[in-house]
Amino acid sequence: MKVRILSCAEAELAAAVDYYNEQYPGLGYDLAAEARECLRRIAAYPDAWPHFIETTRRCLLNRFPYAMIYRHTDKEIVVYAFMHLRQNPLKWQKLVKTEDD
Repeated sequence: MKVRILSCAEAELAAAVDYYNEQYPGLGYDLAAEARECLRRIAAYPDAWPHFIETTRRCLLNRFPYAMIYRHTDKEIVVYAFMHLRQNPLKWQKLVKTEDD
């Protein structure tokens, strides 16, 4: 199944990687590896995670306080956000609704 990551989600992930690398060298790369593993799990089992907002789902990372917000069809998975778990989820709800229009 094809996985498409929106540019805003890529930017969120890149910012988080930079932040963690500043805190401890190499830690951001661990986050990136965890994000790749999360994408692999989503691609393999897209229905395995609970609904988050309407038809989107949320897959939690194991080691870091982040989740990937995504939606899938039979042909494609679209990742809308790389969300820190302490941020307001309404931000991503607006993004998902904008993408639907």
